[in-house]
Amino acid sequence: MSTASQTTPRIAPGRAGVKKELPDRFKDYRHVWVFLELERGSVHPVSFELLGEGRKLADKLEVQLAGVVLGPPGEMVEDAVAEAFAYGADLVYIVDAPPLADYRNEPFAKALTDLVNTHKPEILLLGATTLGRDLAGSVATTLQTGLTADCTELDVDSDGSLAATRPTFGGSLLCTIYTLNYRPQMATVRPRVMPMPQRVDKPVGRVMRHKLSLVEDDIVTKVLGFLPDNQSAMANLAYADVVVAGGLGLGAAENLQLVKNLARAIGAEHGCSRPLVQKGWMPADRQIGQTGKTIRPKLYIAAGISGAIQHRVGVEGADLIVAINTDPNAPIFEFAHLGIVTDAIRFLPALTEAFTRRLSPHSRDKLAS
Repeated sequence: MSTASQTTPRIAPGRAGVKKELPDRFKDYRHVWVFLELERGSVHPVSFELLGEGRKLADKLEVQLAGVVLGPPGEMVEDAVAEAFAYGADLVYIVDAPPLADYRNEPFAKALTDLVNTHKPEILLLGATTLGRDLAGSVATTLQTGLTADCTELDVDSDGSLAATRPTFGGSLLCTIYTLNYRPQMATVRPRVMPMPQRVDKPVGRVMRHKLSLVEDDIVTKVLGFLPDNQSAMANLAYADVVVAGGLGLGAAENLQLVKNLARAIGAEHGCSRPLVQKGWMPADRQIGQTGKTIRPKLYIAAGISGAIQHRVGVEGADLIVAINTDPNAPIFEFAHLGIVTDAIRFLPALTEAFTRRLSPHSRDKLAS
């Protein structure tokens, strides 16, 4: 008779305990694909970042890297194809048809789904933009495969499975997700999470065209016109070279002016951590972190920000992180390149004054160069 002390404890199965049983219909799925998002005539930069990451995955798997371009016939698509090869693609799949002139979920999802079913990639990557998130969800649902959203890291496991890492539990933990028994393995990655690869001019390589199996009359939604967003005050944090941000350590909403003053003095963008947006102290387009903007500036100055993992994953790609905090045990000091233990409310005006004295208008523009 067994006793409690003699009973072998049961261990919850983890990744190592899950047997990969890929159905026969998926065994000929190969190669890594990156969807190139066209944004009003140009390729969204996140597509190039994904081509750089896709190149690493394809090399590990010893397969080809392909770009996917959907759009209207003409120069815009041809330019995107040339850029795909310049950023590392081995081949490019094209679906060019008039209904693809503007993004609509139905024709784009149909085009990409048909491409996948015809040419069978094992990995499909998209940018976690407004367009990419909408398209990825529809395609994954139609294909009945897995989709890992907002990834911060991609890798290939020993058995060739895509290991997609993303924050979970409100950004307090990182988890790695696998799609073991379905293909393609899909993931979206936010802009600026991955580094921009080097662009190398080279001739256009192999291009494969696919016909869209929809005509305009088949599509329910219609594009009546395009109204650009003319809000000039909207932040461009993701692609700023220098960023100054404030957190709860500043104590009051009026103290954010100290962050703005420093940003103005050095020609930087200004932002904040998530709690300040939740308090209504700053608009959501200024939020930095996993649920806000991911940034990769050459210089990032964080004032009064504790540095929880939700914020860390949004800034750790910065070349130089300077942290200002009164708490010497704040998590931000674990990944900052330079830490200053002091009161940001007193330190920021002094730093702003020092920069103002030493920087001419021309040198401010060159600060991050």
